[in-house]
Amino acid sequence: MTRASTPPLEVTTVMQRFGENVRLARVRRRMGQEELAQACGVTRKTLATIEKGAAGASLATALTLLWKLGLLDTTAALADPEADEHGKILEAAQRPQRVRHPVDNGNDF
Repeated sequence: MTRASTPPLEVTTVMQRFGENVRLARVRRRMGQEELAQACGVTRKTLATIEKGAAGASLATALTLLWKLGLLDTTAALADPEADEHGKILEAAQRPQRVRHPVDNGNDF
């Protein structure tokens, strides 16, 4: 059986910031952990884990929390292909240098 690896430091930092942001949004709305957790269909312990920035919560749970807090539209930039400069460069490098136009062979059937 393999052991789960620890996420990279950058990922851990983002998870912690996400947890802090969810907690702040919840507190600003004067919602308790139990209230938000029930509204999202998760346990209070799961919500507390997310707010601490710990790994393990599903993406669906995280997005449901954002939806309930009215912040789902803030995820629009996640993995946006238009912001993927490296991917664009790789794609451009694989484009053919010349484009051949189809030849009309005169078949008018």
